[in-house]
Amino acid sequence: MDDLATELGMSKKTLYAYFPGKIELLEAVLADKFAGVEAKLNEITRAHPHDFAAALRELLTNTQRELDEIKPPFVRDMRQKAPHVFKIIERRRAALIERFFGKLFLEGQRTGMVRKDISARLMIEILLTVVQAIMNPAKMEELGMMPKEGFAGILKIVLEGALTKKARSIR
Repeated sequence: MDDLATELGMSKKTLYAYFPGKIELLEAVLADKFAGVEAKLNEITRAHPHDFAAALRELLTNTQRELDEIKPPFVRDMRQKAPHVFKIIERRRAALIERFFGKLFLEGQRTGMVRKDISARLMIEILLTVVQAIMNPAKMEELGMMPKEGFAGILKIVLEGALTKKARSIR
């Protein structure tokens, strides 16, 4: 808190007047970050209400940009020292995925870009489950991946599948 107060050009006492502790400061920073992410996702969906390909491209690009900012030591430390905050992040992340990708999958089905023989709700549940299981510090470290790589891989498999065209033709 000393370093932060100095960097902000204020006394530590003033900083503590706004944020009683490090956890409260972390919660405020993360709330602001999520508000910004949600605003950007809303902007994207408003800009491309009936253009599945453009909306998907923009949602993925923006998500990758946001994930670039997250460094594994930060997430690991937060999970260890502030597990309740980490759970809040997981819930907010799930809500954003469900809301924005859910709408996108439904629009994709309507326009013939997403298979109609698979429930959009099931696709979202699969995506949420995989993200929760893999997008955590321990699993990312075990896989030797950065969050951006993990999320990109998850989406590639969920959206494109793991089989090549050659393998799909065998069935």
